[in-house]
Amino acid sequence: MKEVYAHWLKLTERSNHLALWSTFIKWILLGGIVGLLAGTASAVFLKSLDAVTGIRMNHAWMLYLLPLGGALISCLYMRYGKNSAKGNNLILEQIQQGNETIPLRMAPLVLFGTLVTHLFGGSAGREGTAVQMGGSLAEGLGRLLRINSRDRQILLMCGISGGFGSIFGTPLAGTLFGLEVVAIGLISHKALLPCFTASFVGDIAATRLWKVQHIHYQVDMFPALTIIVLLKVILASILFGLASILFSELTHYLKRSFTLLVKNPVLKSALGGFIIIALVYIAGSRDYLGLGLPLIRDSFQTDVAPFAFLWKLIFTSFTLGTGFQGGEVTPLFAIGATLGNSLAGILHLYAPFLASLGFIAVFCGATNTPIACFLMGIELFGSGGAVYMFIACLVSFLFSGHSGIYTSQQIGISKSEWIAIPEGARLSTVNELRKAETKTKTVR
Repeated sequence: MKEVYAHWLKLTERSNHLALWSTFIKWILLGGIVGLLAGTASAVFLKSLDAVTGIRMNHAWMLYLLPLGGALISCLYMRYGKNSAKGNNLILEQIQQGNETIPLRMAPLVLFGTLVTHLFGGSAGREGTAVQMGGSLAEGLGRLLRINSRDRQILLMCGISGGFGSIFGTPLAGTLFGLEVVAIGLISHKALLPCFTASFVGDIAATRLWKVQHIHYQVDMFPALTIIVLLKVILASILFGLASILFSELTHYLKRSFTLLVKNPVLKSALGGFIIIALVYIAGSRDYLGLGLPLIRDSFQTDVAPFAFLWKLIFTSFTLGTGFQGGEVTPLFAIGATLGNSLAGILHLYAPFLASLGFIAVFCGATNTPIACFLMGIELFGSGGAVYMFIACLVSFLFSGHSGIYTSQQIGISKSEWIAIPEGARLSTVNELRKAETKTKTVR
């Protein structure tokens, strides 16, 4: 087999067209396999998630078992997780020339942990689970095929795209998300075909093969493009970007603080469960538990409570900050949509229109993936408001600064020429530099 491969390499060196066709076939096959694996895993996850959510909705008393559920999740990760506890950040680090192994156990662990979180009422999402499952399955495939380090990076990006595209039913957004999320401001075109194949096949596998139904929201009217409307959209987008900062920084702060205060991860997650229960009584509502899909639906159909976005932000930050498993993206959708709905009355704009912008813009600010979020807006809401969606994503991306939910995300290009960022720095490094500067100024 090695001799055949070596002979083929010699042939491709003599013919550019043969080399291009070889690359095309190679990544169609590999990307397609990753997409099939990721789409199947996402389908299992989504069907299971619907089941556990239905159980929780029909048995309100299950909320009081949330501390026990959190303790169970942390216990499993302590015993079996190893570096799986790093989650999405582990996958990003390995794409960025990391030398750690992504264990195959990451997939079942995050699947089980997220389902337990939602079964008992934790406020979390599903993107993190899909991305981790896709990444770990892609890593397993790479080990099986004994691919080289360069192809491993591309295969892991395929895992991200396949998981994202299949979990939300947005293959174009999934493609760009896998390309953009690795490094802010840099896109690797060498992974474009593989990531699209994985995302496209993953979506088909989930929807056609496993009959998963995705939710799409209707926006019936987009305002005419005028200076006044444009200024209002820019103002709202700035607020969306600031909301993404608040969510990211609060979640990171709570993770650090609870880790310092409660050394035992099992006790930390149990404490988090009690805090969520207390928040339910303080807020006087259970609307902020789970994914937040009812909040999103209401944002497009009726008025929501003025501070619904803030409650959802707090619930999710405490859930993830105390060690529960799950993603951030769907709660970010809920935060953005409800914030847009609340701003609609103040800015005198059509509520579903502003909710759609908030939906993608808060997510954009928290993940630093403007093109993926723009494409998601078109895939979910249609192209009628494409200009507004693009503006919302660009403005939110800029005003979210160098913050985000993925601390291992690299900063390829600074968002401002007046902000110096060391080459190869990650978001976590920027935060450390910021703290050091603050201490230096305090001493002076």
